[in-house]
Amino acid sequence: MKIGTALSNSATKALLLGSGELGKELAIALQRYGVEVIAVDRYPNAPAQHVAHRSHVVDMTDTAAVKKLIALEQPDFIIPEIEAIATQALLDIEAESQCTVVPNARAIQLTMNREGIRTLAAEQLKIPTSAYAFAENFEQLQAAVDGGIGYPCFIKPTMSSSGKGQSMVKSADQLKAAWDYAKSSGRVDTGKVIVEAKIDFDFEITLLTVRALNQQGEIETHFCAPIGHVQESGDYRESWQPQAMSAAAIKASQDIAFKITNEIAGLGLFGVELFIKGDVVWFSEVSPRPHDTGMVTLVTQKQNEFELHARAILGLPVDTGMQSTGASAVILGGLDAQGVIYEGLDKALSVPTSEVRLFGKPEAFTNRRMGVALATAETVDEARNRAVKAATMIVIKPDR
Repeated sequence: MKIGTALSNSATKALLLGSGELGKELAIALQRYGVEVIAVDRYPNAPAQHVAHRSHVVDMTDTAAVKKLIALEQPDFIIPEIEAIATQALLDIEAESQCTVVPNARAIQLTMNREGIRTLAAEQLKIPTSAYAFAENFEQLQAAVDGGIGYPCFIKPTMSSSGKGQSMVKSADQLKAAWDYAKSSGRVDTGKVIVEAKIDFDFEITLLTVRALNQQGEIETHFCAPIGHVQESGDYRESWQPQAMSAAAIKASQDIAFKITNEIAGLGLFGVELFIKGDVVWFSEVSPRPHDTGMVTLVTQKQNEFELHARAILGLPVDTGMQSTGASAVILGGLDAQGVIYEGLDKALSVPTSEVRLFGKPEAFTNRRMGVALATAETVDEARNRAVKAATMIVIKPDR
């Protein structure tokens, strides 16, 4: 792998489609290897735009706009971070040019839409999943629930992130409201929603899976230690590594992650979400990029998830080994305001082994992630206690 000099004619360029907190850490990781980073988002001053060599603001669902930008920048790598992207533009660009879509355009098309990836996993690869159905109207949704999905169930947009548009429905009188919420709150209205039966599981994990080249130039699959996490309304609040689980469950999880990522192909890191009950494992979702729950790896692994993604993309060696037990806890906005002020950072960092990352988002919302607190400890429980304590010490206030 040859790396040019950033901001010169020889530059190796990576264009980030989506520039949130995950993109920010990835931009830093890529820049450490001399890559020129261009950060793109739908709004100005997104987190990754703070550290990129330059940035653009475009509607990433606009095929013509995406193609025009890529023609202007001529990147070596296009790295999507979010769901709301003109996937047809990526398919066309990949077919027409030398640019590498990470991990590939088909992967982005599959994983940006729950219909594509669920159909691939359950129907083509025969991987265990919850019972599910897709509905194009409320009548189809009602029929799917009454015909076998049952209650409780989950209603989700087929294209969304961070829990947007997701509801757990416990009874028939809640179904219409969940339908309306899913239709109105997804990243893009695809015309369908997915309804999933509730699985009786003990816990859920993210298994970070890396496809990278070895010394012989062959693709090898590597696994990080499982990450446990807590979600509220479909969005993560805490994560920790490692999640204790049986050897059989770890093996089953790795087998499922290998099957799905091997079928997707390409190089890079994937966040594979799984449900665990004893030794039994069900597939939930996969993201072909660093995962929000994986921010815990900033303090737990020799190479965090962003470094692993950058290395794999560039064809460099990877090491998924852990160095510490740790946890993360999100810092929520708590209010709707622009240009907010953060107080209590000194108190948060007084918690033993704690670290804090403030994302610098230009606007806060009540349930928007504005930062994350991290901590290590001898045990997962102590690491979680420290991370939560540090997070609660950060107070976000309006700028008055």
